[in-house]
Amino acid sequence: MPIVAQTTDSPTATLKTIHADGVKHLSPDQVIALAGLNVGSAVGKQDLQAAADRLVQTGLFSNVNYAFQSKDDGLYLTFKLVEAPRIPAYFDNIPWFTDGELADAIRKVLPFYDGTVPEGGATDDKVASIVTDLIASRGMNTKVEYQVISNPLGEGTVQEFRIADVVLQIAKIEFGDPALASSKELHQHLGEVQGKTYSRMVIDLFLAEQVKPLYLQKGFLRAKLGPPEIRLSGNPNQKLPDQIPVFVPITPGPVYRWKGAQWSGNTVLSGFTMSALIGMKDGDVANGMAIEAAWTRVQEEYGHRGYLDAKVEPVAEFDDQAHTVSYRINITEGRPYKFGKLGLTGVSPTAEKRLRAAWPILSGDIFDKTKYEDILLKLQVHKEQVFVDLPVHYESVGHWLQTDAETGMVDVLLDFK
Repeated sequence: MPIVAQTTDSPTATLKTIHADGVKHLSPDQVIALAGLNVGSAVGKQDLQAAADRLVQTGLFSNVNYAFQSKDDGLYLTFKLVEAPRIPAYFDNIPWFTDGELADAIRKVLPFYDGTVPEGGATDDKVASIVTDLIASRGMNTKVEYQVISNPLGEGTVQEFRIADVVLQIAKIEFGDPALASSKELHQHLGEVQGKTYSRMVIDLFLAEQVKPLYLQKGFLRAKLGPPEIRLSGNPNQKLPDQIPVFVPITPGPVYRWKGAQWSGNTVLSGFTMSALIGMKDGDVANGMAIEAAWTRVQEEYGHRGYLDAKVEPVAEFDDQAHTVSYRINITEGRPYKFGKLGLTGVSPTAEKRLRAAWPILSGDIFDKTKYEDILLKLQVHKEQVFVDLPVHYESVGHWLQTDAETGMVDVLLDFK
């Protein structure tokens, strides 16, 4: 509806055009709709500021400014915008609708919705309200809440939308690949999800931690798991059940074979040495779990030599016709660190003396991260190997490395609690 200036203190003019500069994910028309202005309406300065405020409140913009020109025929307005970062929307315990159905419902109200949302603001409130109404259409009165959480399956964060006051249970979980029916290893873990409170996150983590490794170790490097589906029978307009059967579609894809690794950026460790850590020769089934473990072993080899800042960056190259995989791995070695000093808090002088005597790295020596991690393990699991017969009581050991890239020294801080 047109916005009219409400006081005579602010002169009004006919709004002739509205432009939006700086937008990439929204169209100018979408920005205009969010601003709540209409070309042809009479507006004053208060109306322009109110429109800018509405854009800020959406959470879609990190910076909102506007400029205008007054001409004889009216006012020409330009919004100068910086879009805020967006994160994926993640629908946790809303099992009655697929991600596609939820997206369609949201786009009917918010046409710019693309599966991502800002970290806060009116847009997130609106998404939660839309999903709440959608659930109500299926006979459940509840409220959808949201919060930013770490991405359960990757890097960064997601905006999690979930029902706060409804408890649903996973009645059973079935998989689209019949081969899993005979997996004793998988059946040993099904109790981690079946009969538990329904949560998409729980299911996704189960797939990532228990199911996907079964495929990776057999060379199914591109197996697609999920997304989980709810297959309910009966009248969809009736109240939904509390016990939910979950079906996970699975497409194993082809088995890939190993075709070698090419290394770059390495001077401390040879490509031959690092390839040996992978433990596969050309033509072997590409064990995805062994490949991932190999990158960790390479990192550990650098840490063993004091290269605490070393980075291992592998990039897979798939040949989908030959069903082979090779890797290009870039190594950023950094510099080696030497051990500086050990700082201790929370232990008695006698215990400190024992620990310093057992400390495996001398000041000025290359800092061997393997030895460091070994003594941490002893402090946590076999304290008698450090303190011998001295009674020492603590529940946890906080540990920090303080590196100085300029001097190449690293100090260790341990806090006993």
